[in-house]
Amino acid sequence: MRILHTMLRVGNLQRSIDFYTKVLGMHLLRQSDNPEYKYTLAFLGYGSNPEHAELELTYNYGVEQYDMGTAYGHIAIAVPDAEAACTAVKERGGNVTREAGPVKGGKTIIAFVQDPDGYKIELIQRSSDVTI
Repeated sequence: MRILHTMLRVGNLQRSIDFYTKVLGMHLLRQSDNPEYKYTLAFLGYGSNPEHAELELTYNYGVEQYDMGTAYGHIAIAVPDAEAACTAVKERGGNVTREAGPVKGGKTIIAFVQDPDGYKIELIQRSSDVTI
């Protein structure tokens, strides 16, 4: 077994696609519209299945906002340099909510950013991974 994708409901599909592609450097892999059932799907990622897990953005026609709830935590993305990644996110108009630094009680360097719908994305420093 393996993870195929994670799905997030978004209030403005293009705004979210722009964030994940322009700010976090993902690629729009495919998009499909289903007018009969009033939704559009967009799949993004750094690569496509089966080699990479993907992010599915779901836009339900006419829904501009969702309640975040208390169960959602975050999506994690590996970066070679968390501080440089935060700088790049800010330069691209993204919102850094926690600057790069060690995780509480540990040595791993992490940072957090937030997408336009309020979803948290953790950037975890791993020297061998690709930068955003």
